[in-house]
Parts: sequence; C-alpha cells; structure tokens
Amino acid sequence: MAKKTYDLLFKLLLIGDSGVGKTCLLFRFSDDAFNTTFISTIGIDFKIKTVELGGKKIKLQIWDTAGQERFHTITTSYYRGAMGIMLVYDITNGKSFENISKWLRNIDEHANEDVEKMILGNKCDMEDKRQVPKDRGTSIAQEHGIPFLETSAKANINVDKGFMELAQAILNKTPGRDTEPKGVDIHKQETGKGKCC
Repeated sequence: MAKKTYDLLFKLLLIGDSGVGKTCLLFRFSDDAFNTTFISTIGIDFKIKTVELGGKKIKLQIWDTAGQERFHTITTSYYRGAMGIMLVYDITNGKSFENISKWLRNIDEHANEDVEKMILGNKCDMEDKRQVPKDRGTSIAQEHGIPFLETSAKANINVDKGFMELAQAILNKTPGRDTEPKGVDIHKQETGKGKCC
C-alpha cells in the first residue's frame, strides 16, 4: 500500500459570483501561474496542494465552484464537506460584493456550522477600476466575524496568505493536532456503581 504523504486533509471551497477570479486565485496558489484567458468553470473543479503548517504536512483539496446560478444545485452539495470556505468578490464589480450576503446565507443553509470562512476582495491591483472601497469589505467581514483580505491573483498579492491563514484556522481547531488528547479518555478505569457487562 502506498505510504500516506500527508498528516491531515483539509477540504476548502471557493465561492462567489462568476468572473470574480476564483479560478485565477486557485491557479496562483496551486501552480503559481496566472492566465489572462477567462474560461468559466463548469460545475466544479479542484486542485491539490500540500503545505506545511505547525510541523504537519497538510494536503489542501481546494474546490473551485462555478458562480453561475444554473450550477447552484451541483455546487451547494459540496458545502457540506468543506472545512474552510473562501467567499470571493471582485473589487471592480459592486454587484459581486453585494452578493456576498447571498453567499453567506448559502453557507448558513448548506455548510457545517463550524466551517471556517474568509472573505477575499480580489483584483486589488486594478485600483483605477475599483468600485468597492476596502472599508466596505472590512465592515461586512467584521459584522460576520470573518477574516478579510484584499487579493490579486494577477499581481500575486495576499493569495498564499489567504489560503494559509484559512488552513491555519482549520488546523487550530482540528482535534488531535497536538499530542494531548482532548475530550474523553476511553482508557480510564470506570469507577463507581452501575457497571454493566
């Protein structure tokens, strides 16, 4: 049998409107590449990247979802297994920012309660076309208690930082990440009355 090359597997999900740069962010992070040709993701796609955090090898399985409404039923089925979700909007597209509230509602409806979230305002290299001020991104993130970063897949700004911080947040609450077991010790001797079997 092949030896496992990682200690933990984290499933991450990228969501947001079509054209905000989810696929570009993913390619920048996984392959350190940027493609100027825009091809809409059909349904769902994923990439894998193994990173090291806190002395552990963590395999990140990053799912890139299609933003179009017609793929909605396919993509929401992937929310359930996600441990971290990145909500992406485009700072040059006000509508994509307004829809962040809709995407947050989708997470509440379809994802696990304890899923880690992060909001990314992408394309921050395009300052001249900016429609969404940074403080609006900051305030919606604070309102929901979610970390926020402005990123640029093209100029490679905060891309690694975003993925690594999300992975770190998941790691911080992963049981058994340190040697001290938390929770019930099944090896402790039962004492007292009412023993069975």
